[in-house]
Amino acid sequence: MTLPIRLLAVDIDGTLLNSQFHISDLDLQALRQAYQHGVEVALVTGRRHAFALPIAEQLGFDLWLISSNGAVTRSLAGESFHRDLLPVETCRELCSSTPDFRGLVLERMDMLTSSIQRWLEKNLQFIDFVVPIEDSLVADPVQAMFCGPIARMQEALDALVASGLLDRITVVRTEYPVRDLSIVDVLNRNCSKGHALERWANYRGISREQVMAIGDNYNDVEMLEFAGVPFIMGNACAELKARGWFETASNDDGGVAKAVERALDLEMLTRPSEVPTR
Repeated sequence: MTLPIRLLAVDIDGTLLNSQFHISDLDLQALRQAYQHGVEVALVTGRRHAFALPIAEQLGFDLWLISSNGAVTRSLAGESFHRDLLPVETCRELCSSTPDFRGLVLERMDMLTSSIQRWLEKNLQFIDFVVPIEDSLVADPVQAMFCGPIARMQEALDALVASGLLDRITVVRTEYPVRDLSIVDVLNRNCSKGHALERWANYRGISREQVMAIGDNYNDVEMLEFAGVPFIMGNACAELKARGWFETASNDDGGVAKAVERALDLEMLTRPSEVPTR
């Protein structure tokens, strides 16, 4: 007998949201059915909690959010389970080690790529402009973030490798080639979606064999590695597809719903021979 899925972890951008940044009716219905059948659903995202909250509320049932790539685990009501902060002194060293990537300094909004500009416009109410950026470090931050075109962010990754800080931090990247957008998050050591999901599953008394995860990007790798039933989206990059995980349809073709239907079918759960093969 295979173990039933008890915890379903779903990424947001590129997975639950389609290319129009909406949840399809098909995916929404599938998650609601999973919840009604006793499966706990958690959204696991690189977004901060407040930015992910409106997406989670659309599902229409109670759940927990793992946000900031695993740094914060909090309920919809704001109850905190865990926060994994980046030590302020480490962040100060990070700033001094990456002098070419210091905060957000602009003369005009039109200097930004369209994707970054939209992100900035949506988040202006949450952004403070502090020069020098070290003056803003009065407490341990959740994370540091570099954001820009993919080629430029590769330079940021190279700078982080040369910083000598890799034994004290976790570096996570997310890429959207169609938008020429790359986000490089710097988190506390051993902080990731995978570590946060494992912590939550252990707290809930759920074995990894009973955990299903769906993702599409590099920042989902640790989460997918932990899950006993990992699914990648049809729009995932070739590097993720080469890992041999179950593959579902794209985010524009109900990929989340199709993965849920395959993995949570009652007959599949009780007949191992019919569980999807890798």
